[in-house]
Amino acid sequence: MPSIPNVHPAARSADSDGTSPADEPQKLDLTAEIARDLIRFDTTNYGEGRSNGETEAAEYVAEKLRGLGLKPELFDSEPGRTSVIARVRGRDASRPALVVHGHLDVVPADAANWSVDPFGGVIKDGLLWGRGAVDMKNMDAMILASLQDVISANGAPERDLVIAFFADEEAGGVLGSHFLVHEHPHLFDGATEAISEVGGYSITLGGKRAYLLQTGEKALIWVKLVARGEAGHGSRMHPSNAITRLAEAVAKLGRYEWPIRLTDTTEQLLGEIARILNVDPQRVGPDELALATGTASGFIQASLRTTANPTGLTAGYKHNVIPDTAEALIDIRSLPGEEDLVLSQIQEIVGADIEIVTMHRDIGLETGFSGPLIEAVVSTLERHDPGAPVLPYLLSAGTDNKALSTLGIKGYGFAPLRLPDDLDFPAMFHGVDERVPLDALVFGRQVLTDLLSQY
Repeated sequence: MPSIPNVHPAARSADSDGTSPADEPQKLDLTAEIARDLIRFDTTNYGEGRSNGETEAAEYVAEKLRGLGLKPELFDSEPGRTSVIARVRGRDASRPALVVHGHLDVVPADAANWSVDPFGGVIKDGLLWGRGAVDMKNMDAMILASLQDVISANGAPERDLVIAFFADEEAGGVLGSHFLVHEHPHLFDGATEAISEVGGYSITLGGKRAYLLQTGEKALIWVKLVARGEAGHGSRMHPSNAITRLAEAVAKLGRYEWPIRLTDTTEQLLGEIARILNVDPQRVGPDELALATGTASGFIQASLRTTANPTGLTAGYKHNVIPDTAEALIDIRSLPGEEDLVLSQIQEIVGADIEIVTMHRDIGLETGFSGPLIEAVVSTLERHDPGAPVLPYLLSAGTDNKALSTLGIKGYGFAPLRLPDDLDFPAMFHGVDERVPLDALVFGRQVLTDLLSQY
């Protein structure tokens, strides 16, 4: 088994495993143990081909799968960029297979901004802290722990399961899920549905707990804006300044207010929110209904419209030299099917003299809130949290379900977590001091085990 990386000095006040003795429970649930171990593998993905790699974490996961009697396969799209796939044979071979997947990479974390070592797997205050605690080494751990439960209790799940742990999701999955569905599609033979991250978590709505099930996700377009001008001396009058042109374009785009455009999913979600709150959706606007979901509103408001956020700037190389080019990175998330329309609108906003270079593009998805898997998810949550409604929602971000959809596999976000009212869970995604409650991990393991045992 691969060694676990050393923790940073910031975590030395805890025990050698990064756990504070005062906060450590008598025995950690297996889910928390695995999630803690995975956090300690620094699988940072910086994007644009720069990454610490997933290989050590993938080998750890593969060893866990072998311990369950499975035969995982490891695939390297590039050196160090490793994904893991294993098939679990079900009792009923006539049923379509279900893909259960997570990703092993994480976004960068600046330790100077954190109160704990982001790669220490620290446990304190009843929570597991670290980069990946929410996105998404928690779900990776739930998958492994639930598989152990299913196999030990029943010998096998009801149907075939394709268990996948992908590399490179945080950079669009080019070296992970997209590589596998393109180069090794046979791995997913017989699969028609998939479950993964960013759904199944609880929110508080009008004092009542509800769960969001992700049935769609926005399209992804990463572009670079390029402004060109004339190079020159920094002391001169210079009307053709590339940086000035770029700054004006970025400011226009960053301040642009995209109109609300509801899809079938968001209309259904807002209708359910209005019903639970006992308000008239014709009188209460979409934004107001979204805000009523509390901490979840950050995700839900963004699902009602296109977003186009500047995320990086590059220009110049010396204080007294005016450069001839300037570039900005823009993260665009459009509603499914509106990608070309949005790109043309952005060109109008930034102006014809700004070049738009598409760096990465992936499709949006939307699946109806019906069918046997939806029914199984709803009934499973009802058994574990009676009376809590389950609502469909459109994820404002994206997942590896995009790649699987090219094989005709319908993907859903279902990483079940019962969360306290005061935890801003959506803010944990790519945020500082990412953390998840230990009892939420236990809940997630139980719910996922129940679902995989019976569906």
